Amino acid sequence: MIGSYRKILLGIFAVAAVCTAMSLYMQYGRGMDPCVMCIIQRVSIIFVGLLSLLSMLLPLKRRWARTVAAMLVSIPALWGGWTAISQLHLQSLPLEQQPSCGAPWTFRLQGAPLFDWYEPIIRGYGQCGTVKYFLSVPFAWWSLLACAFILLGLWGGWWVMRHHEIAE
Repeated sequence: MIGSYRKILLGIFAVAAVCTAMSLYMQYGRGMDPCVMCIIQRVSIIFVGLLSLLSMLLPLKRRWARTVAAMLVSIPALWGGWTAISQLHLQSLPLEQQPSCGAPWTFRLQGAPLFDWYEPIIRGYGQCGTVKYFLSVPFAWWSLLACAFILLGLWGGWWVMRHHEIAE
């Protein structure tokens, strides 16, 4: 039973890695610069992947460890999902009612420690109301779907393992 939750966390890491790779490919391979909200969603998915790997170090045969792992990985997934919902709302507004996203992250964090190392991850512009598509679906929807899938996998696996534990 211990391997089951590790497999879920490994699967979540794989989803996060694919989402991050697609995001970077669309930016650097296809020339679609992300907005500030897109970058927040990207960073949240990166944290989902990192925290899912880190959570695999916990003693996952214990319920408390699976709960801690699920809560840790849920935090950035919820953050990314909330940002995607906010961006979808912003994109639904007429152009004259769309607020500015603010300064790009590269401007905000310029001069911060190790900036040159992570600058390619946060490079973008400030027009969050611009809708960009992949397979005719807006990017914010893809991000929201990924976050929802991650949360369903985390907590669905936790729930199944909890009930399996009780039955034994």
